This record gives sequence, C-alpha cells and structure tokens, in this order.
Amino acid sequence: MIPKSDGESYRGLSFWHESVPDDLGPRPALPGDLDVDVAVVGGGLTGLWTAWYLLERDPTLNIAVLEKHIAGFGASGRNGGWLSALFPRSTASLERAHGRDAALAMRRAMIATVDEVGAVAASAGIDIDYVKRGTLAYARSAVQLAAARADVAEAAGYGVDPLELLGAQPASGSLGAAFDPNCARIHPAKLVRGLARALESRGVTIFEQTEVLDYSAHAVVTSRGTVRCGTVVVATEGYGATLRATRRRVLPLYSLMIATEPLDDATWQELGLEHGHTFTDYRHLLVYGQRTADNRFAFGGRGARYHWGSSILPEYDRVPGVFEHLRRTLMDMFPAIGDVRVTHRWGGPLGVPRDWHATASYDTRSGIASAGGYVGDGLSTTNLAGRTLADLITDTDSELVRLPWVNHASPNWEPEPLRFIGANAGLAAMTVADAEERITRRPSLAARVMGPLTGH
Repeated sequence: MIPKSDGESYRGLSFWHESVPDDLGPRPALPGDLDVDVAVVGGGLTGLWTAWYLLERDPTLNIAVLEKHIAGFGASGRNGGWLSALFPRSTASLERAHGRDAALAMRRAMIATVDEVGAVAASAGIDIDYVKRGTLAYARSAVQLAAARADVAEAAGYGVDPLELLGAQPASGSLGAAFDPNCARIHPAKLVRGLARALESRGVTIFEQTEVLDYSAHAVVTSRGTVRCGTVVVATEGYGATLRATRRRVLPLYSLMIATEPLDDATWQELGLEHGHTFTDYRHLLVYGQRTADNRFAFGGRGARYHWGSSILPEYDRVPGVFEHLRRTLMDMFPAIGDVRVTHRWGGPLGVPRDWHATASYDTRSGIASAGGYVGDGLSTTNLAGRTLADLITDTDSELVRLPWVNHASPNWEPEPLRFIGANAGLAAMTVADAEERITRRPSLAARVMGPLTGH
C-alpha cells in the first residue's frame, strides 16, 4: 500500500507520475461534515473538468472534490497520453443505435474536443507537452491493410473524420497505414495535476485522502464526514466497481504500459515518428504508443486478465508476463530500436460498461450527475463529459445536451461467475483472433463474433 502521507511514494505509480513537475504531496483531508453546492466524487479528469466548466457557467458555485488518494491517482494520470477523437462506440454503431445525424454530431463533438483541451490548457498556463500530429494505425499484414482501407472508406462516407491511407511504412514493416490527424500527444499527469492546481486558484476545494463510502441524493458519505450538497457528480470510472451504487455498472479492465530509455534523434528519424505522433496497428488485442517529449517510447496494451468480483488491488498494476509481451511487441514493430532498455512499467484499471457505450447523465430529481465508461478513450472524452455535465446541471441549452450519449443507460454487468467468465473469454477471443488472422490470412471469425460486444 502507498503511505498516505508521503507524496514521493506516488512517483512509482507510472512514468508520468515520476516525471511530472509536482511534489505529489496529498492535500488535506475533509475535516468533517460540510455543506457545498456541488460535491464531486473522484479527483480525476471527469470530475475536475466538470468543476472547471461549472465555474465557467456559474462562478459563484461552491464546489468540493473528494478523492481517496491524490488528484490524478487513477487512469487520468496513468494512461497512454493519446488526446484523441476516439469514442468507444464506432460511428457505424452509433448510427445503428441513434441515427445518422446523432452519430455525426458525436463525431464532430469529439474532434472539437482535441483542440478544446489544448486551448484551455494553454489559456490556464498548464504545459502538457501538447503536440497534435495525429495517429498512425499501421497495417502489418494483408488482412490489416484491408481493414485500414475499410476504415478510410467508411470515414469518407460519413464525411467527418478526415482519415487518409498512407503507403508502406518500412520502419515498422507495414504495408500501409491509416492516418487520423485528430490526435495530440500529451503528458497526462501534467494535465490532471495542473488542472487541479488551476481549480484551486479559482476557489475549488480538493479534499484528498478522503474515501467516499456511499452517495445518495444531495449527500456523499465519506470516511471523514458527510458532505451535503445540491448536486453530486460521480466521476469514478473503473473505481465505480468499488461503490455499492455502481458496482455492476462498470467493469474494471486493466491496461498496462512500459516506457523505454530515451532514443536519439537519428533513430526517431529512421522510425518516421515525429513529436506529436501516436501509433497503433490493426491487431485485435489493442496496443498504443507515443513518442514522449523526452524521446522515449511510452507503449501500452491490453492483455491483463479481469479479476474476480471486479476487485482492484495495487498488485494488479504490474504483470511481468504482460510487460514482457509489450516489450517484444514494440521490438517487433520497430526492429531498428534493438534491445532497447525498459525503464518504467505500470498499469491500472479503466472502466468498461456492458455495452461499451460511454455516458454523460444527470437526474434532475436526485441531483446526481455522472459520466464515464470510456473504455480507455477517456483522455479527451472526459473534457466533453465535463462540458456536457456542466450544461445539464446548470440547465444550459446547448448542442452538447442533445448528443446521443446524454443520459444513456448501459445494462448492468452479469453477477459472478458469469462476469468473470465473459470478461476473460472476451480477452482470450481477441488473442485467438490475432493468431487466426496470422494463420489463415483472412479476417478473423472470432473477431466478427465479438465485434457487436465491443462497440463495432
């Protein structure tokens, strides 16, 4: 366990926490019972952005943020640093569920969010290593190249996402790549920690080392006292599985990362990755990476299993077998890096709703607002959530409150053992799908079966 009084011990959470210019010292805990206008449960980006935009709508609001550890402890401070326009449900899936106009409105909102985060960070004086040069999705086989072509063609049909099909990428052994310009490379811990400081300067109080035990209409019960309020904002993402009210609404799925030693500029030039580039490929067991501001690879992926009862423990953050798989995968993607030294290893849980459909919701009767279910696409989506919840809470009529994710209710996850069997079977199916495509050189049947269950 992390000592609750030692900010330095939080440095080991990730490369981002180690390199952020912040002492990470915990803020004071809630001193006792409190009355405020808005109580935010969770000190990650969803809660902090909601507080930010609530103050934009109404600067008189008295807002308290309640965080069990420190702001940015969870996924907001440990993710891959992709500030992208990705949404967990595909445009085609959104169109089937909500209609074409709603799906395209969601896409436009996500694309605009990438620039919104960069602009707000700059205006607030928060240096987040923001460089927007897009995502390269490598096609490393004929099957993957066909998938890239299909993505580019689908995007052209919708006319919103300006995807482009690039030619062969020799450094990665790729036959081609789909290029999406709507992604920026950032340092996530610089964003979440900087946003927390900026909020304090605007009058928001952040109580850390304060565990939320339960919440209800107009009240949040913590280990340090009860906060009475007009509005409760639930912003817990994967950690929602630890609360009674949201235990089966979200499944905590672990994603793990590595960071390498810095590489010289000549190597990066050979690899064809500029500052601001993020990258992935078309395998089914997701991988993702970026070139950091100090010339490292930060590279991550899925592969860690789901744990019984949606449990979340520090030891789950580090799985040697997954770290080794990531190291080998990175070397396979970019042979020119050789046996590069891995300097950092970390991970953490992200939040997966049963239908892979994120939501931003508000119940006017109870005064409870919530957002989440980003399935790893939350670094930008949290900002859109904050703006949307702020409009809903303040009854502001806007295009945001009419987006198709507003008040979307995902079904609950099944009870155990069905949840355990289903989640880990899905993980195994993606591994099988990649092997199937390598062997048959045809699109995977396993992936086709799983597609509707994973937002495609």
